[in-house]
Amino acid sequence: MSDRAEQDPARRQAKAAIGLMWHAGVFVIVNGFLWAIDLSMDPGVDWAFWTTLPWAVGLAFHALAYFIDSRQVEDRLTRKFEERRGG
Repeated sequence: MSDRAEQDPARRQAKAAIGLMWHAGVFVIVNGFLWAIDLSMDPGVDWAFWTTLPWAVGLAFHALAYFIDSRQVEDRLTRKFEERRGG
C-alpha cells in the first residue's frame, strides 16, 4: 500500500471502523460460546463473567479510541501549542 493511501483520513477511519467491528464481532461470538458452555455445565454462572469482564473493558477502550481519534486530537493540540508559541 502506498504511503499516500495510508495517510488518507477516510481510509484510516475506514480501517479503524473495520478493526472495531471485528473486535466487537469476535467478542460477541466467543463470549456467547463461553457463556453457553458455562451455563450448560450447571445452572449458575461460574467463570464466564470473569472472562467477559476484562475483554469488555478492552473493547470499551477500543471503541473510545475509535470515537476520539487521537490523531485529530493531536493535530488540534499541536496547532494550539504552535499558536501559543507564536509560530
